[in-house]
Amino acid sequence: MTRRHPDPVEVRGTGDRPTHFLWRDRVYAVREVLGHWREGAPRPEGARRSAAPATGRSRPVAEAPPPAAAGRIRAERAGREVWRVEASPGRAFAAGVYDLSLDPAGRWTLTRTAD
Repeated sequence: MTRRHPDPVEVRGTGDRPTHFLWRDRVYAVREVLGHWREGAPRPEGARRSAAPATGRSRPVAEAPPPAAAGRIRAERAGREVWRVEASPGRAFAAGVYDLSLDPAGRWTLTRTAD
């Protein structure tokens, strides 16, 4: 069953990939990234959905860019960025599918769940 949610969440990640998110006072561990795309912004011809490789240490995904890069990044994020992930609140719990959205202002929202 699929449910839509407008719930704000806190997201942590490695590189620019989400690895954990906090929703309704529970920390969910991302087991797998199932998809990544932008909505509301036109994609260049031939562009495809892809996920960046995971590198580096754990940090907030929406960390502020250097001031010189802020304008360029704002232009690239004309629409919201969506990550579809498989996650669970612990190993003993069954995994579900969640859509995490990052808006151009850097706010994360859980927009959809499927179980």
